[in-house]
Amino acid sequence: MRTTLDLPEKLLLEAMKVTQTNTKTGVIVRALEELVRKSKISDLKKYKGKIDIDINLDEIRDRH
Repeated sequence: MRTTLDLPEKLLLEAMKVTQTNTKTGVIVRALEELVRKSKISDLKKYKGKIDIDINLDEIRDRH
């Protein structure tokens, strides 16, 4: 989808540098993916300690 954005150039260039992304589109896509990922993690954190899961990690990882 084509969109025109008015972005702070200094911020965009810094984001491209720290993410080692060569294109403006790439860095914006990466930023959006990270925003969605963090939102999903935040949603999952509300369940911490509220779900009783009987899982043996050693067994799952084949460490009998």
